[in-house]
Amino acid sequence: MSDPPPPQIMLGLHLMSLYHEAAEILSASHEGGSLKSRVFRRKNAKAPLNQLYALVFETCKWSAVLKEVIDGIRRKASSFEQLKRLVDEEAAAAGGEEGEVYRHPRWIRINALKSSLEEQLESTFRAFTRVFSIEELMTSSSTADSNRILLDAHVPNLVAIPPGHDMSKTEAYAAGKIIFQDKASCFPAYLLDVRSEDGDVVDACAAPGNKTTHLAAIVHAHTPDEFESMPQTIFAFEKDAQRAKTLEKMVRVAGAKNMVRIGLGQDFLQTDPMADTFKNVGALLLDPSCSGSGIVGRDAMPKLHLPQDHHPAPRSRAQSQTGTQGAAATSVAATAAKEDHAPSRSSKKRKLEQTTDQNHHSVLLDDDGNEAVLLKTQEELQQRLEALSSFQLALLLHAFRFPGARKITYSTCSVHAQENEHVVTAALRSDTARERGWRILRRDEQVSGMKAWPVRGLAEACAGDRNAAIVADGCIRAHKDDGRGVMGFFVAGFVRDVSLAGTEEQEGDEGPYVRDENGGIVRDVLGMPTLKATGHPVTLVPREDRAADAAGVSESTEEEDEEEEEEEEEEEEEEEEEEEEEEEEEEEEEEEEEEEEEEEEEEEEEEEEEEEEEEEEEEEEEEEEEEEEEEEEEEEEEEEEEEDEKDGDSEWGGFDD
Repeated sequence: MSDPPPPQIMLGLHLMSLYHEAAEILSASHEGGSLKSRVFRRKNAKAPLNQLYALVFETCKWSAVLKEVIDGIRRKASSFEQLKRLVDEEAAAAGGEEGEVYRHPRWIRINALKSSLEEQLESTFRAFTRVFSIEELMTSSSTADSNRILLDAHVPNLVAIPPGHDMSKTEAYAAGKIIFQDKASCFPAYLLDVRSEDGDVVDACAAPGNKTTHLAAIVHAHTPDEFESMPQTIFAFEKDAQRAKTLEKMVRVAGAKNMVRIGLGQDFLQTDPMADTFKNVGALLLDPSCSGSGIVGRDAMPKLHLPQDHHPAPRSRAQSQTGTQGAAATSVAATAAKEDHAPSRSSKKRKLEQTTDQNHHSVLLDDDGNEAVLLKTQEELQQRLEALSSFQLALLLHAFRFPGARKITYSTCSVHAQENEHVVTAALRSDTARERGWRILRRDEQVSGMKAWPVRGLAEACAGDRNAAIVADGCIRAHKDDGRGVMGFFVAGFVRDVSLAGTEEQEGDEGPYVRDENGGIVRDVLGMPTLKATGHPVTLVPREDRAADAAGVSESTEEEDEEEEEEEEEEEEEEEEEEEEEEEEEEEEEEEEEEEEEEEEEEEEEEEEEEEEEEEEEEEEEEEEEEEEEEEEEEEEEEEEEEDEKDGDSEWGGFDD
């Protein structure tokens, strides 16, 4: 039996397999979804999938730099200093279609349960220089200048650093003192602004746990000393068992285990809002499954830059089997391989763009940004959005039914109005919202950071609500391509106003017009007040129409009078019928009373007869007793006579002398 190969050879074989498989993935078509899904769905892979994905992703990420390196070496005209300058310039590039990776900073939330912003600035980020804008953060003249940090102006305890830093190796990350969380993902918990008087909290779709732990940190920060003996509970629901384990780990690392009660495998929609367990729930955070269309860097293949090929490259075995060219980011027509010389750079670019367009499909992502559904047509996308929005609305209406609830936030990482403003307006129009008094959390009522956030909801998407402008202004949006360094996101807050509860609005002393929360009359764009009776603004009749109406009044007056008389006669007949019915009811009641009296008399007679019978029985018993006494007396007299007779015999018979 031969000895096993030395470790050096085994390592070399492993690396060769790793690089060959990475080359096959980068050379193949884009068919099959996102880069991550294509790697982790790969069957019979020899190299570890996590290493393979890391190599492929980093190759794409730094391909622009690698291209310059290879081209420079080929030209034999670039020094190390020149090459270093090219690397710095590419790393600082923020524009162009290949700049998406660099436009988005790394957002880090300081976990207030275990640390503070001041502590982390003095320890983990001690070597970082503070800047005051996203542009300044993402612009660098050299790699040595990348240690920059931005303190967010909207969300407390949130910082941003350039994306090149790997903070997962730090002690603060391992200890749960810092948490990687996109800025927009911090909006829901911050907007909910849970206070001690709000009672318990529900996180309806909690995994992986970023928002849950953010809620816990906010609750902890807002709890006064006098309320520490009455801790608030965060009910975290997650119906997927595997994701629930991730949630459990996240809660434990973040130090929120004592505050969070995890429902492993529990579906929020199956809960009973009226159960005693939830009687103290005053705030709910809803972040349901959505299309994931706002997630950054997960919905597209990273841009792959290849060096200019001056000589035909040898074709690998995998490429020979597939019939594709050696160096290509996507599949290219097989006819290109028949050319005697390599295709020009512009030709490659055109074919790359054509192939990319042909292979482009809509990809829906789950809450973690992983590919969930690959949709090939717009019709499939619309069907999926309809299903998602129906589920999202059901979740929101279920939350409305919690009896003690006072505030709710609803959020998605979607850019589609169908999942956002449409769900909000449909919920506000629901019977549940009207009966319980739910309304939108207005912008002027929001916490300072959210009030100051400039990107609001789409007014045209809120057109179904009579207060569309107020609703849209209360909604908060974030766009992943607007230079603010955040992912695409949506969040809206709801508050319960008991004064609005009820399916019908009462006019009372406020008159016939609809009034807003501040008591002002609601008017349309022309200034016309809105009627409670119709829900529409008052309409003014033109003078011509009024004159025409006046001319026809005399003709219609007699008909109206006749109709009124007929209505009065009908009303009188109805009143007479009602009176007759009342009289009949009274007669029936009198008859029933007489019958009851007769029954009572019969019962009394029966009672008297029973008493007489009892008296007769008593008399008979007395007679029997008297007869018995007489018999006893007779017997006594007879006994006395017998004794007398005996005495006479003894007196006169005497003794013999």
